Amino acid sequence: MTKFTFRRTAAILTIATACTWTAMAADEKADAKQKDTTLPDPVAIVEGEKISRADLEQAFNSALASAGINPSDLSADQKISGYRDILDEMIVDKLISRKASSVKLPEADIEAEVKKVKAQFPNEEVFKAEMKKAGETEATFRDTVKKMLQQQKWMEAQLGDKVKVTESDVKKFYDDNKKEFEHPELVSARHILILTPEDADDKVIAEKKKAADAALKRVTSGKEDFETVAKEVSEEPGAKESGGNLGFFPKDRMVPEFANAAFALKKGEISKEPVRTKFGWHIIQVTDHKDAGTMAFDDVKEQVAGFIEGAKRREAISGILDSVRAEAKVENKLPPAPPAPAAPASPHAHSH
Repeated sequence: MTKFTFRRTAAILTIATACTWTAMAADEKADAKQKDTTLPDPVAIVEGEKISRADLEQAFNSALASAGINPSDLSADQKISGYRDILDEMIVDKLISRKASSVKLPEADIEAEVKKVKAQFPNEEVFKAEMKKAGETEATFRDTVKKMLQQQKWMEAQLGDKVKVTESDVKKFYDDNKKEFEHPELVSARHILILTPEDADDKVIAEKKKAADAALKRVTSGKEDFETVAKEVSEEPGAKESGGNLGFFPKDRMVPEFANAAFALKKGEISKEPVRTKFGWHIIQVTDHKDAGTMAFDDVKEQVAGFIEGAKRREAISGILDSVRAEAKVENKLPPAPPAPAAPASPHAHSH
């Protein structure tokens, strides 16, 4: 089930916004800092329930701390914009929490989620230290987890069939966007990397080349598996897990020396000599090859279905939140948001 927690959404959105504020801060600090940023208390009343100034300030400062931003670097306008962004998320969180509060959850589900979160920390002590830093106790953390699960369950019930994707949806998307599924010639390869500084002297270069030659000898002896040797000797970050596997890539994704060598090899072949790039010495093994063409429907239908479902989910959730907000009685007591600065014109970058 997709995680659906408004509190986490708030933190993520705010951190992203805060980074933008910092970039703008230097220009605005001098003249805008003199404005009064004293907040009213309460900052909002949601269906008769107050959100206090202290709660908003805590959420605001916590988001800035997570992003490594000093509040004193922000202008008054930036602070007001930030407060409004976070308060909006807090309001939505309260409204959804009220809706979801009657959702029944087995204790085992809450316990399992608590364990899952704890497992992301090295040990219990580190977990407790982080909880303390966030101002949470075991009890409040458990309550937060319960609330998050209730929100997820409530939202999933509202979504119902709105996010259902049919085979015909997927086929239509594929047929309508054929160009998006075209690909150039592709090679799939593994490599062993012996790191060599670009400015290394001849002695270091020769030593590293010797290590690369030794690795090449091992993988071409017929006695050792390329992946096993890569896990043992490759100095590429993550090689111990990946075995040097790079997956499929087009020629222009790699540095020229590496790409030229890899695309000259046939499936199953290993480079006859170590290949030198700005990163060091590489031993390359090509594991597969695809001619330029269009990806087959069966090869991409799962990813396409996931993409369509994600888009439907985002649209449906946005509609549900708008509806919840529209029918609620909410008083937002913060001053209005300052006008946004004009963004410089830039060509729209299309990514897919």
